[in-house]
Amino acid sequence: MDGHNDLLGELAADAALERSDFLVQSTEQLRKFLDHHKERIAVLGGLTLIDEEPDYLSIAPDLSFRSRSRYQDDVTGDWVSETEVIESASELVELYNPADIYAAFTEAAREASGMHAEPTAEADLMEVAGISLEETVPLGEDPYAAAADSWAAGQGEPLDADDDEAAAHRLYDLALEYQERSQRSESRLLGEFEGAAAGLSGLVGELIIVDDDDERLTLTSSGTFRAEVIPEDAEGEWRMLTNADELVEFYDPTDVFGDLADSLAEAYPTVAPELGAAAEGARAAASAATAVADAEANEDVEDVEDVDDADEAEGKPTA
Repeated sequence: MDGHNDLLGELAADAALERSDFLVQSTEQLRKFLDHHKERIAVLGGLTLIDEEPDYLSIAPDLSFRSRSRYQDDVTGDWVSETEVIESASELVELYNPADIYAAFTEAAREASGMHAEPTAEADLMEVAGISLEETVPLGEDPYAAAADSWAAGQGEPLDADDDEAAAHRLYDLALEYQERSQRSESRLLGEFEGAAAGLSGLVGELIIVDDDDERLTLTSSGTFRAEVIPEDAEGEWRMLTNADELVEFYDPTDVFGDLADSLAEAYPTVAPELGAAAEGARAAASAATAVADAEANEDVEDVEDVDDADEAEGKPTA
């Protein structure tokens, strides 16, 4: 049993390290993107990146972010809105999937520049540019990755723009490129973890990480991630995700590694005893709070009964 727990501990520790490494890489990439465009963002006066109730995210000319979230208070049942100032890229990637951040820049720049239908970072992008695949790269290579890498290689110097519309156009192009690069980076990170975890997972066996009504995520006994999701536009039809490239369309590796570590700690408390102690403390606190609430409710009932008994003794009608 100790050997089994040692394997789980190594798996959890590796997941935590991969998560930390991913955050460091994502932070550095986002910081470069922001530094590259700080003058352009200042010219634009900032951008609203996400404005879909209840989520809101914007970037100010000084490159700080404003995030607003809305949640229901467990005690009062009221909906509460909170606005938070996010000062650094490292804080932002803790809260948002980097690929979603770049996608938000893409959409914001597109809307600000008055562009029409949004091309994707795949075939539509090449079609909008009026370039056939045969004109760009030899057959057999990944044409989109090669095109993006080739474009990025020539962008050593900061881009310039004469006005806000031109700035929005260039920012849009760069956001698309960084979104694709981020997704490739995330895919590689998941693939590296799967390779490192293969031997350990074979001994531990299949582990369910997420099991919700609209998604299921599992680490298989071969060390690979397997998922099933119901996309928003799929009308209830499940889609199987069998490789890292497909997974990053729906999952942030930060969340995957964090959820995996949590699942291991929950299934095997000895892997992370401090988490088990914290959970036990939370359960004890919740039980104590429930007991206090029940006692107060019983006291209220007894008070009402006492009043009714007194009214009845005086001949008054009771409730």
